[in-house]
Amino acid sequence: MGQEFPQLFDLKALSRFVDDGFNEIVGAYGRTLEQIFLPILKMLLALERGLIWLPWWVVLLALAGLAWAASREVKTVAIVAVLTIGLGVLGVWEAAMATIALMLVSTFLAILIGIPLGVAISRSNPMQSVVLPVLDIMQTMPIFIYLIPFVMLFGPGKIPALLATIIFAIPPVIRLTNLGIRQVDAEIVEAVRSFGASPRQTLFSVQIPLALPTIMAGINQTTMMALSMVVIASMIGAGGLGYQVLQGIQRLEVSRGLLAGLGIVFLAIIFDRIAQSYGRRMQKSLKLEQ
Repeated sequence: MGQEFPQLFDLKALSRFVDDGFNEIVGAYGRTLEQIFLPILKMLLALERGLIWLPWWVVLLALAGLAWAASREVKTVAIVAVLTIGLGVLGVWEAAMATIALMLVSTFLAILIGIPLGVAISRSNPMQSVVLPVLDIMQTMPIFIYLIPFVMLFGPGKIPALLATIIFAIPPVIRLTNLGIRQVDAEIVEAVRSFGASPRQTLFSVQIPLALPTIMAGINQTTMMALSMVVIASMIGAGGLGYQVLQGIQRLEVSRGLLAGLGIVFLAIIFDRIAQSYGRRMQKSLKLEQ
């Protein structure tokens, strides 16, 4: 038998300390945190019920219209329309609407937090040196790790699924917002400032518009990561297509898992095509302006 690695400190004591500390936080602040996030839960449930209540053709027209607005291409609209109809054909329409609701809310909140944070990082090198390693850790950490603290705080349900999805999906939009703004030509920025533009005017009139294709790439990645996390979050009561896959595994029903899996693929293609098409349009318009 090989020699065991020497124990440098008492891991069991450290584990007990962490667990006891977290349990104290849950006991002291768990109820308060539930009340804080209650409006978000209500918004999520309202959106989910609304999407399920809407006739299928209204959702189809909305997604097709979004695809047209993003791409101005008949091919993209046709792909989105066919895949949307495919969700109904597969018999996973309601589960798909629940997944879309959770993905949209989590993506919206991730963008709402991530873009301002990315802008702040782009204006501070010390802040970037601190935040980027944290983002690296977040992007390499196993997905299931995100579920543990939120389940302990809130119990199984949609709120821990939503929060875990936001934390998991937010790094790309922060990273690429920072990168896009930093890549804006310094000569352009100096020229604008020489005409008397304030830092705020420079940011919103020059830097963000020029960085928008890169920011859109970050939003696209955040959307795809949110969709992947929503599926994993079904294990803690998120519902939707991920729950259908989980049921298929638990009950050994291959057909249920396969149909839900295809539904997830359809959703991923739909939103990826819309986001990528919008990003390409932005790049073309910027090239024409230049």
